Amino acid sequence: MADIIDIISSFAIPAFIFVVLVYGHLNGVSVYDSFVEGAKEGFVTAVKVLPYMVAMFVAISIFRASGAMDILISVISPVTEFLGIPAQILPLVIMRPMSGIASTGILAELFKVYGPDSFIGRVASTVMGSTETIFYTLSIYFGAVGIKRIRYTLWAALLAEMVGLIASVGVCSIVFGR
Repeated sequence: MADIIDIISSFAIPAFIFVVLVYGHLNGVSVYDSFVEGAKEGFVTAVKVLPYMVAMFVAISIFRASGAMDILISVISPVTEFLGIPAQILPLVIMRPMSGIASTGILAELFKVYGPDSFIGRVASTVMGSTETIFYTLSIYFGAVGIKRIRYTLWAALLAEMVGLIASVGVCSIVFGR
């Protein structure tokens, strides 16, 4: 069975690309010209979002270097420990909504210290898969289209983030035990 899955996964993306190309050709779409036009638009979008990315990375660096993250962890760790959330994953929990790159680095550090098969490693992995880089996503996508007031999007995203965290800890506790 694993061999079949390996074969399917090896051909899935090339097969998808082939199907898209054939479908476009059969429908009279100039596939290459459409691809080039999309690449041009992608480049323009990348240039538009670059200032927002730089601002986000600078803000994250200041947050970590200033010691604000350590202060925040020391304030919230008694509450999270009471809820069963290991204090060791709090840097990941705090950084994940801000930066995928930084949270991946924290995840690697957790793996190095506790191991990927430890409870902390498993919870951290599940958190990474169950949460999103909220502030990065909002700043990039909303900034690219010029939306200044994010209204309820941030609150809904933060609520989803909290649910993802709690579900990650709960599922890992049930499946793997502590």
